[in-house]
Amino acid sequence: MSHHGEYHLSGWRGALAGSQMLFVAFGALVLVPLLTGLNPSVALFTAGAGTLLFQIATKRTVPVFLASSFAFIAPIIYGVQTWGIPATMGGLMAAGMLYLLLSLAVKLRGVGFIHRLMPPVVTGPIIMVIGLGLAPVAVNMAMGKSGDGAFELFPYADAMLVSMAALLSTLVVAVFARGIFRLVPILSGVLVGYLLANLMGMVDYTPVQQAAWFSVPAFVAPELNWQAILFMLPVAIAPAIEHVGDVLAISSVTGKDYLKKPGLHRTLLGDGIATSTAAMLGGPPNTTYSEVTGAVMLTRAFNPVVMTWAAVFAIALAFIAKIGILLQTIPTPVMGGILILLFGSIAAVGMNTLIKAQVDLSEQRNLVIVATVLVFGIGGMVVGQGETSLQGVALSGFAAIILNLILPRSTADTDDLGTEKAMVDEMLERGH
Repeated sequence: MSHHGEYHLSGWRGALAGSQMLFVAFGALVLVPLLTGLNPSVALFTAGAGTLLFQIATKRTVPVFLASSFAFIAPIIYGVQTWGIPATMGGLMAAGMLYLLLSLAVKLRGVGFIHRLMPPVVTGPIIMVIGLGLAPVAVNMAMGKSGDGAFELFPYADAMLVSMAALLSTLVVAVFARGIFRLVPILSGVLVGYLLANLMGMVDYTPVQQAAWFSVPAFVAPELNWQAILFMLPVAIAPAIEHVGDVLAISSVTGKDYLKKPGLHRTLLGDGIATSTAAMLGGPPNTTYSEVTGAVMLTRAFNPVVMTWAAVFAIALAFIAKIGILLQTIPTPVMGGILILLFGSIAAVGMNTLIKAQVDLSEQRNLVIVATVLVFGIGGMVVGQGETSLQGVALSGFAAIILNLILPRSTADTDDLGTEKAMVDEMLERGH
């Protein structure tokens, strides 16, 4: 199966396929730094470097591209506003370290323990909080205000026209486009919004004209701050779970079982190293990109060499300073329009986690966990004061895990088994 329909990518063919993969990842890849106040050139560099490190960790067996994770958008925005970029990077570095510990645990204990500690009733609402916690930021930006709604950056009418055009074109491409275009809804939305904003005189090109053509990306070194670290650690849970899903997805696309070879512990290790390295340089955390998995499926470019090319292109683009500056001229309403869809999609993934696992919310135990976590996270509950306070995703994560561990299970409750297989085995034992 593995070689069926797979063409061998020599030199320029590999390079061409690689540039196509980068094109698919590009919109989402630069969106994260632009939304969070990080540098897009650094993000390009760290995505490329992260992909290469991932390839070393997995012995270049898996055709995936690593780039900035959406789950981290909301927490990074909060972190940068609260503690500044270097401290936020310290927190992200710690999140990368958590991946390394997870990878070790998976190697020693197998995948099952993740399910036991964090069944869908825990992970679903946490992921929903990540998406919905910052919904007002997306809406404020779409209406032409700053993310916190404090001041107006663009007139309301202009901003709405641009943000809704960006949102609409993203939706249309996601739903109606065919082939490779189906994979670039975000890129399409950004382009349409940007062109419209340009026509309306909302774009200022002076910084681009003043920028040099080539320069070294503006790397930022991390600094350690306990609050930022405690805040970021639980955020890593969502991408780690998503990572397992991505690895399963790319396995089913290529017909090779990557959970066995190179093994989930190796792919998690690659993700962790890539995330920590990105944080050391001032880039957003890296994770396996599901859009790129879609592109692999369409183009049948199963050869990991393609991703090596994509990574090399990303690193090269990082040194073209004008590109980085040009990306920073995209007006906030364009981003706001797309964020509405992105934050909503993350929330929907969380909801889908509950639905797929058939978590029964008429079961009091499950209802209590989901209800508490959602309102804590979305309402902005803070526990503790000053240096030691917990809030947002961190608080939701801890609350969900602890409630799940202490609340008694009813006999009907099988969500801790995590897999249908366990249920089937149990039925066989009972002699069904």
